[in-house]
Amino acid sequence: MSVIEQIRAELLTLKDAGNQAFVAKLLPTKAPEQILGTKIPVLRAFAKQVFKQGRAEEFLKELPHFYLEEDLLNGFLIEQIKDFSHAMELTEAFLPFIDNWMVCDTFSPKIFKKFPVPVYENIKSWLTSSHTYILRYAIGLLLSNFLDENFQPEMLDLVALVQSEEYYVQMMQAWYFATALAKQEKATLPLIESQILSPFVQNKTIQKARESRRISAQMKEKLLAWKLKS
Repeated sequence: MSVIEQIRAELLTLKDAGNQAFVAKLLPTKAPEQILGTKIPVLRAFAKQVFKQGRAEEFLKELPHFYLEEDLLNGFLIEQIKDFSHAMELTEAFLPFIDNWMVCDTFSPKIFKKFPVPVYENIKSWLTSSHTYILRYAIGLLLSNFLDENFQPEMLDLVALVQSEEYYVQMMQAWYFATALAKQEKATLPLIESQILSPFVQNKTIQKARESRRISAQMKEKLLAWKLKS
């Protein structure tokens, strides 16, 4: 039995039938038969085990995967890698195969935070993609890694320039701008005031900002003036 077959067999033993239907409802883009329902903490623990056993590299070469949990495992294994160049190489290879928000949003190598300059260069490249989840991943990284000490105002413009009708891209744009408004208000507010975003992204940004506990009550009231007609 190959390493790939061994890992899949072990994953099947971690199947959680009680959670399977719940996950399937969250992921309309994934066929139910491709979902095992294994919970994220269980998968993360399994990833650490696979990595320590030296079985990760062979598994990471095998793309695409069939099960959702294999994709999640792929991301969690990349997170274990401490060499930046190798982690980025594997990320580049993996991104085109991501087909749902769950894999996209739960995969974020910690090593990327130590190398903001080259990561940002990759992000700028990913933002030119037409692939829904490459775009979502790029914006998500800007949200998680580049809204504090590594923030640059031009990043707001890069996200604003992304033109996509895809729901999962637009929702990440709104999430990004709402978080940016909380963390970088001075730079972000003029963008909201300009009303250059699509009505969906503009209004979702305002909605999410008004739901945030990090935004003042006064700002929440001001934001209502910049809503757009859908």
